[in-house]
Amino acid sequence: MPKFQGSIFDVDGVLVDSPHEKAWRESLRELMESSWRGIRDRTTWSPDAFTSHVYQQYVSGKPRMSGARAALDYFHVPDAENGAAEYARLKQEMVVRLIQAGDFTAYPDALRFVIATKDAGMLIADASSSKNAGLFLRQIRLDTFAQENGISSPTLRPGLTLLDYFDADVSGRDFAHGKPHPEIFLTAAHELGVEPSHAMVIEDASAGIQAAKAGGMAAIGIARADDADLLAASGADLVVTTLDDVDTTALSAGRLATRKA
Repeated sequence: MPKFQGSIFDVDGVLVDSPHEKAWRESLRELMESSWRGIRDRTTWSPDAFTSHVYQQYVSGKPRMSGARAALDYFHVPDAENGAAEYARLKQEMVVRLIQAGDFTAYPDALRFVIATKDAGMLIADASSSKNAGLFLRQIRLDTFAQENGISSPTLRPGLTLLDYFDADVSGRDFAHGKPHPEIFLTAAHELGVEPSHAMVIEDASAGIQAAKAGGMAAIGIARADDADLLAASGADLVVTTLDDVDTTALSAGRLATRKA
């Protein structure tokens, strides 16, 4: 593997513990207990059936309409094609309310890793299918985080948000193809000026790992939902449960490895 020149980050589940999973689950519950009550018995949905595993395998990482359709198909909801629009709209309204209420946190290990990759001389990009990614990234003060955690870096400056820190922002755009197609990651690499073979992607969803590999990039899977096996099966080159376990010294040499105990 050539020396890495670019690092591309998904947002939901990688950089932030977002309310997306909660919004997908609760908005479907709301529909099933109100306007969709008449079809509920014809589905496989139940309040406990929309697990984190279902979210990670079928919904996470996909554009909003694709995620809505995938969830409805999974639960065998009749006329899923037409119902997906209503479901996606309700989910979006709910997730915006949750974000505005501050119902999310940034993962400290991810922020440390973002800083480490830039300090290693890489260009960095955020690349999420979510149109809400900017709402998160603008609210995360990287300078404050670094100060509170004793991190000193020449790449940091006062007032810096996480969104400011990225060299390219390709989140929330409308692409012809969603993950697992590599279009979003290829676009990110292009805007960084990095060849795909010199880029690595950090993802928490199987669709994102598949997209990275389809684009000829290295992929780190971050298993925050007890789904390490799923990420490995999707083709991740390295799977960790915290980005603190990634050996940043090895990254400088173009290798993906975990830190030695």
